[in-house]
Amino acid sequence: MTASEDPRAKYKQQAAERACEFVESGMAVGLGTGSTAIFATRRIAELLREGTLRDITAFGTSTPIWQEAVKLGIPMMGEEMPRSLDLTIDGADEVDSRMNVIKGGGGALLREKIAAQASARFIIIVDDTKLSPFLGIRHSLPVEVLAFGWESQLRFLESLGASADLRHNNDHSQFVTDSGNMIFDCSFGPIQDAQALAAKLGARAGIVEHGLFVGMTTDLIVAGKEGVRHLQASPA
Repeated sequence: MTASEDPRAKYKQQAAERACEFVESGMAVGLGTGSTAIFATRRIAELLREGTLRDITAFGTSTPIWQEAVKLGIPMMGEEMPRSLDLTIDGADEVDSRMNVIKGGGGALLREKIAAQASARFIIIVDDTKLSPFLGIRHSLPVEVLAFGWESQLRFLESLGASADLRHNNDHSQFVTDSGNMIFDCSFGPIQDAQALAAKLGARAGIVEHGLFVGMTTDLIVAGKEGVRHLQASPA
């Protein structure tokens, strides 16, 4: 969707293009998945074509973004990720006041988290509608689970207070991630302690990954009517 088709798209594009200013020639760059991150992929391709950037190697966080990057002529490294990433630019479904985020609305949370953890710098780009005082107010939390014993994971999620819905495609078929797993979209209400919830979910066998990205964002770029803001995480 272009900026002319979506009133929020121009803000998404502004945030993405600001993030691309941190990309330098010779870098290995993670390409996020989703309607905001795609603008960064397109901008990087444009900068490569015009010669402003050179010797970029990218890593895609989903099959669709991988295919789009190849189509745009961006050199891609293999799925085994033979080198660490200098930075990853990705969107988010919701961002709290501590720059923790919920991701996974597009179903790529596992691969997105792998890329984020392998990156020296993790840049989140959003329009200002994604900001919340607490995670879980604006967006449900995606949780990726193995098909084996999946009803056990449903009971576990419900025991934590979640209302969990198995994700389906638009044609009502079951959604399957690039890694062959299922996703539950979990409504917890406002998540007062994202770190504690992330620890509980991460300790559960059968839960492959969850969409809480806690303490991982190094840079947050927010675009809206008031312009573009760049926030950085405080040193640990």
